[in-house]
Amino acid sequence: MLHELRVKNFAIIEALNLEFIPGLIILTGETGAGKSIIMGALDMLLGQRVDMSTLRKGSEFASVEAVFKIPESVKEPVLQLLEKEELLEDQDYLTITRELRKDKRNIARVNGHITNVRIVVELGEYLVDIHGQSEHLSLMRVNQHLGLLDRFSGTTDLLSKYQEVYTELKRIQTDLDRLRQSDLDAEKRKELLAFQMDEIEKAALEDGEDLNLLERRTRLANAEKLAELSQSILILLDDAPAHQPTVTDLLGQISTAVEVLSNTDPGLSALDEKTRELSDGLFEIGKDLRTYLDNLEFDPDELERVQERLELIRGFKRKYGETIPEIIAYMNQSREELAEITGRSTKIEELEQLENRLLEKLGHHGRELTKSRKEGGQVLASNLEEQLNDLKMTGSRFEVDFRTSLDPTGIPTEDGQRIAYYPDGLEKIEFLIETNPGEGLKPLVKTASGGETARLMLAIKNVLAQADHISTLVFDEIDQGIGGRIGAVVGEKLYRLTDKHQVICITHLPQLAGFGQQHYQVSKDLEGGRSQIQVREISGKDRIEELATMLGGPSEKNLESAQELLEYVSQVIQQN
Repeated sequence: MLHELRVKNFAIIEALNLEFIPGLIILTGETGAGKSIIMGALDMLLGQRVDMSTLRKGSEFASVEAVFKIPESVKEPVLQLLEKEELLEDQDYLTITRELRKDKRNIARVNGHITNVRIVVELGEYLVDIHGQSEHLSLMRVNQHLGLLDRFSGTTDLLSKYQEVYTELKRIQTDLDRLRQSDLDAEKRKELLAFQMDEIEKAALEDGEDLNLLERRTRLANAEKLAELSQSILILLDDAPAHQPTVTDLLGQISTAVEVLSNTDPGLSALDEKTRELSDGLFEIGKDLRTYLDNLEFDPDELERVQERLELIRGFKRKYGETIPEIIAYMNQSREELAEITGRSTKIEELEQLENRLLEKLGHHGRELTKSRKEGGQVLASNLEEQLNDLKMTGSRFEVDFRTSLDPTGIPTEDGQRIAYYPDGLEKIEFLIETNPGEGLKPLVKTASGGETARLMLAIKNVLAQADHISTLVFDEIDQGIGGRIGAVVGEKLYRLTDKHQVICITHLPQLAGFGQQHYQVSKDLEGGRSQIQVREISGKDRIEELATMLGGPSEKNLESAQELLEYVSQVIQQN
């Protein structure tokens, strides 16, 4: 529900602040008083494009701001949208603002946060529906017809069953498409995988093997040098010529001297122990070097084999992975993919059978849904034609057009053909209407205009009141082209809408205005040499005078007629 509307520097509005109640709100005033400017401000708020000509002369910016109480009927999607865009501030109210700044971009805000105009438009479609002179007509958008018909026909459960199967079918078809696409080059891929897997498997790689081979190659490549170095160390230790003392001989002399010292001075016993350890260590070094020399070999053939093995592993690393574990993992993955390719034909066949079963099931639910929709469409047409008769559009006809399309991959039918299916059913629908008998049914979006459009929208809104989730309806000059007698009928219908909706109506008919539960008078005054729109809420005597003026002037007779009009409205409301 629109709770408050604030406008600044828009056209000839300097500052305007309107508060609205639930129910039927009437705006009246002479032609040119500025009522349509207020609607233009509301259009701007809901995302319509505006240019600098709407900026009040001498002003740097214009702004339109509205506070909405979020209706329960759309609270869930609205809150989800606000939360998704990180704009949620309150669970019950939201504020939308549009700003037009001189020489700068337009700015849209939701709950004080700058956002994309697209978000404002999306929120507006949940909150406000404007009919009449504006192009913001929800029922004139074909893509919304099906949703309205479903809510009117009560097909929500049938639609849910249909969409459940549709979702599963699409999942299966996605898997099938993936398998079929990969099946196109499956044979080539199969040959490649088999070769790679066989190549790695035959190599019989072991984790850490490459490091061991590198060590072994180093030893083999440097065997002679390693042997020379080891032999020279052994000579120094204990294999020197007879005339040259060895390290072992010299250490023996040191050990004997230290032993004498420790025997003479027991305080040097630790030194004696260290000397013994050193002697034992030298012995072990010599022992290890001799073992190393015995095992050290220079084998050019072995060196070549090691180098070949390392080159093989390097080639694998370039193709399959940076380490041996990665190469082995690649082989295992290839084995799994090869198994998948081998069994792909069977899997495709199984999924195709499942797809056919789901298509039949979807067709069953779709036909039930279509049947229910057609029954609801007939009731909708009958009710709407009655409403149009009340609104002096006698002889008008309404019909819901159901269209199906052939599709070779679609739902099978009894006659052997296949029809297309969609996320919301087996058909596309559109509302058709004939407003002039004999002219034939035509698309609703191309038929009515002006006051006829507004009356048509009113009739549809009355019929679809239970189905329509938009809480605030705005009718701009709905009385265009109709007289006082029908004005009372229109007023009563608008009033009946307030059971489910807030209704704002601009009118020149007192018979319609009399049904208002809140009445604003719009006038254009001259202040300081500049035109300025003034809007004031009227009631009691002021309202009677306004209605009398609309009847022809504030004469005594018209004042009495205005009073009688309000009494008549009161009786009609009591009867309802």
